[in-house]
Amino acid sequence: MNLIIDQGNTFVKFAVFNKGKLLFDESFTYDRFVDKVKEIFKSYPKINRAIISTVGELDKKDLAVLSLFAKVHVLSHKSKVPFKNSYAAPHTLGIDRIALITAAYYHNPHRNTLVIDAGTCVTYDIINDFDEYLGGAISPGLQMRYKAMHEQTANLPLLEKEEIIDFIGNATNSSMHSGVVNGLTQEISGVVHQYGSRFKDLTVILTGGDAQFLSKRLKNTIFADSKFLLKGLNYLLEYNKH
Repeated sequence: MNLIIDQGNTFVKFAVFNKGKLLFDESFTYDRFVDKVKEIFKSYPKINRAIISTVGELDKKDLAVLSLFAKVHVLSHKSKVPFKNSYAAPHTLGIDRIALITAAYYHNPHRNTLVIDAGTCVTYDIINDFDEYLGGAISPGLQMRYKAMHEQTANLPLLEKEEIIDFIGNATNSSMHSGVVNGLTQEISGVVHQYGSRFKDLTVILTGGDAQFLSKRLKNTIFADSKFLLKGLNYLLEYNKH
């Protein structure tokens, strides 16, 4: 039984897998890490391995507590991966992107697959039918776009994402929503078209915090899977267990 830990800037997500099946997942604030570790091992005492992916520095005390309960693999650029990594600077590749490509490798083996992760940033990552990771792109996410307009202008408000009725905004707020929501939707559609014109029989996976919100506005040929990163981390834990 595996414990998957995805540590972001503010929130931490725990997930439990057993023989490849997701049994549990939960997000919480970082200050509750130690308490949540104790809770999860009380609920799932058969967990014997864990993997942790973090965007920043890993707290040594937290790692020490976790290591009392299970053997821990800290995901890094030295971790083994099942695909060929052709990124020009592999040591700079975000470990979240490594996990997503790993999920694509196992989910859609030997096929051209584009993974779009719609979170704080929107990342685009392509693995081809030779199981070779080529790279992709990084773009501002929904909330980053709203925040940038508010902070870098004198009069525009800070808005939260919401569905737009029409792409033509008839007031400041509706114009901003159109610019952000419709703008990002059109960006994703355009990028998918670009990749589709180069890679035959392309499969597109949409994941991340804004995946469900955006998927309503995108073509149904794009598959939304909010658990894709967690699955990738579980695959990586299995791949690095020896």
